[in-house]
Amino acid sequence: MKESLSEVFDTNKDIKSERSLQDYEIFEDKILLDEIRELLIKKLIDAEIKNKDELKSFISDSMEKDLKGYDLSDLEKDYVYNLIENEVYGIGPITELLDDPFVTEIMVNGPREVYIESNGKVSLDNTISFINDKHILRTIERIVGPLGRTIDTKNPMVDARLEDGSRVNAIIPPLSLSGPVLTIRKFQRKIENLEELIGNGMLTPFMARFLEGSVVSKLNIIISGGAGAGKTTVLNALTDYVGEDRVITIEDAAELNLKNSHVVSLETRNENVEGEGLVSVRDLVRNALRMRPDRIIIGEIRGAEAFDMLEAMNTGHDGSITTLHANDTKDALDRLESMVLMAGLNLPLDAVRGYIYNAIDLVVHVERLRDGKRRITKISEVSSMKDGNIVLKDIFEFKKKKVLEDGVQDGSFSLLKGDFKAYKKIKEIELLDLKDIFEEGE
Repeated sequence: MKESLSEVFDTNKDIKSERSLQDYEIFEDKILLDEIRELLIKKLIDAEIKNKDELKSFISDSMEKDLKGYDLSDLEKDYVYNLIENEVYGIGPITELLDDPFVTEIMVNGPREVYIESNGKVSLDNTISFINDKHILRTIERIVGPLGRTIDTKNPMVDARLEDGSRVNAIIPPLSLSGPVLTIRKFQRKIENLEELIGNGMLTPFMARFLEGSVVSKLNIIISGGAGAGKTTVLNALTDYVGEDRVITIEDAAELNLKNSHVVSLETRNENVEGEGLVSVRDLVRNALRMRPDRIIIGEIRGAEAFDMLEAMNTGHDGSITTLHANDTKDALDRLESMVLMAGLNLPLDAVRGYIYNAIDLVVHVERLRDGKRRITKISEVSSMKDGNIVLKDIFEFKKKKVLEDGVQDGSFSLLKGDFKAYKKIKEIELLDLKDIFEEGE
């Protein structure tokens, strides 16, 4: 079992256990803190020691020698040890950000530019910083090294996932003109159900009942939205209603948590250092079709696998659900059309649109609004084909109004009037009565 630096140097453990060490809270003299931190961490980086015993000896000698000239309290010494411990055993300055459940994204743009997303809002964290570009690069290497990935001038870009499913992207010069850049989207361990999403204001009870009926009735659904809008959260909530069908899930990282018993989960695999072993979403979709699925749920489609997904939806695998990046429900179908064309099958455009029209029933669009809140802003059905174009009909919509003085986005949900195919399909199996919704409205 490894010793912590606090144990190595016999610091006051009681003081450390009674409080949460937060950057810059202990030191009143911020200039002094930066001076000590830069001195110690820069020495650690420049030493480039790989052997653990040599590293422990180097840290012990260096810290005892370099801190001797400073009049530091026990709390200040304890905090300095904590910083160095994060460098040795953790992931440098962002170690505590990774452990913070309220931080959902970490964006390192430079040594003094660390942005975080918390509660849906992005802000500059002035309490976290790196010594220099070399320090950022060292942190990136510590993250991607255990994942079997390398980053250097020959491989200046890495897209990987941590063991907990958090997404990591790093890009360095010469591709990045501003130095090494690191972005981490943290895996959310608690993904809400529809009841909790109603409580968060993401949708109304009527919308939730309609979506529940759509999943139970095996309508094929696309969930669209921008990055970080909450697409996967909505997808996970909808899976509560898939029943006991045989479900195959396909994801880049396992984030879905289906509660039924007949689930087979598949996960993609990145290529190794030798450039081998890549297993894509498209590979897994094709394999899933041979596994006798009732439904196929894909975490996100980004390319040619869109054709295979539509093929599944058109050949009896009703009730399938997926997500994709888009700015609107109409844009979602346009992007889906482009992805199918990427498959290189030389299909005429009319055939592609006909394929989409026959496969997709609903498009659910999720947005992160200006106040950081997430809303299902539109639920649209694929209604008809007119002059070779797919016609969408909106069922529910969040109508934005003005932004209030406190920054909150004012708006309201509404049910639009119309004769909806989706309602008729749900009504056919008589599993959920939605008559009051469509006759009385919201």
